[in-house]
Amino acid sequence: MADYYQIQSPLSQLTKEQMNRFINAVSDALGEPLVRVSLEQYLADDFALLYVASGGSEGFFLEVFEQLKQRHCYILTSGDSNSLAASMEILSFLRKHGGSGEILHGDIEEIASKIRSLQAAFRAKARLKGKKIGCIGTPSDWLIASSYSPDAMMQKLGLGFVSIPMEELLAEIAREEYEPNQYTQLFQQQTFDRQEIEKALFVYGAFKRLCARYDLCGVSVRCFDLLDTVHTTGCLGLSILNSEGIYGGCEGDIPSLLSMAILGSITNEPLFLCNPSRFDTKNGEAVFAHCTIPTTMLKAFCLNTHFESGIGVAVQGTFEEGPCTVFKCEGDLSRYHAQEGVIKAVPFSDTLCRTQIKVCLDDFSYFLTAPINNHHIICRGNHAADVDAFFRIL
Repeated sequence: MADYYQIQSPLSQLTKEQMNRFINAVSDALGEPLVRVSLEQYLADDFALLYVASGGSEGFFLEVFEQLKQRHCYILTSGDSNSLAASMEILSFLRKHGGSGEILHGDIEEIASKIRSLQAAFRAKARLKGKKIGCIGTPSDWLIASSYSPDAMMQKLGLGFVSIPMEELLAEIAREEYEPNQYTQLFQQQTFDRQEIEKALFVYGAFKRLCARYDLCGVSVRCFDLLDTVHTTGCLGLSILNSEGIYGGCEGDIPSLLSMAILGSITNEPLFLCNPSRFDTKNGEAVFAHCTIPTTMLKAFCLNTHFESGIGVAVQGTFEEGPCTVFKCEGDLSRYHAQEGVIKAVPFSDTLCRTQIKVCLDDFSYFLTAPINNHHIICRGNHAADVDAFFRIL
């Protein structure tokens, strides 16, 4: 359901039936009703539309301008009764007098698509507000450009940040405990070294307890430190966290964890944190790879060792072909990139991280001229417009 507040001139020749026809058409395309509300309800909603139904509405807009100028106005217009002309006059006045807004106009499907993206953006922002993400240990030494700003996360998203000492994780791993669930059982059924699986699940249990202790919706870990201390990796544990809906990132990469929280909140899709590994710009193909991925994102998988170290347990998965979105944002939210592509089958290579995905892309200029660090986040589906809408409302 989307709310709207309506203004129109009493001199308008637009009938109630004509107004309802437009509203009903947008509602049908949106797949949910547009509901007319009072000015008070409009002002109380995080997201609502201002429907300028006809020309001559400008004077009525002036009567409520002082209340409206405090918010960004999403001005809904039809192609009838000078609705668009009045909306342009209103938007111009808004911008000249300290307000802001934009006009939603076009064919019915286009209008519905814009509303849908804005709804997704506002829902995602509401989901993140009051949540916390954390980092266990410090970012890995090679993340030389992956800076982040807890202040920006809090100011723009209401998202908190927690630093957790690596010693606290190691103490939890030493307990050698975890709560069994469908994902731990799934991994225990795989053909792989049983002791290594159990060791990896002890790491998962430690992750899960720390997330509960600090009330985290996502966590990243300086995972390579586990190689020498507990002689395993965090790959399996992070895979399970992501399958459970807790954003799990590796290498202490905070911008990537933030990107996961944003994209996950927008899409409700499982996510793959991965390295760009190979670009074939001539054929428009990119290969991304990493050693951890939620099994909920895969059509099939097996277990393998961690690529760089050859120890521990990593997920080696394959994907269903179909549309996807590649995303990354800066750790201070100053910049982002969202690009849609298509997942295709890729032969397994033993010279890359264990889960590998080929994505057909129509442009590589961002990656080769102005990338946002190394890791990127991939989810299924076309969501670039929703991401664009999210960053417009920050």
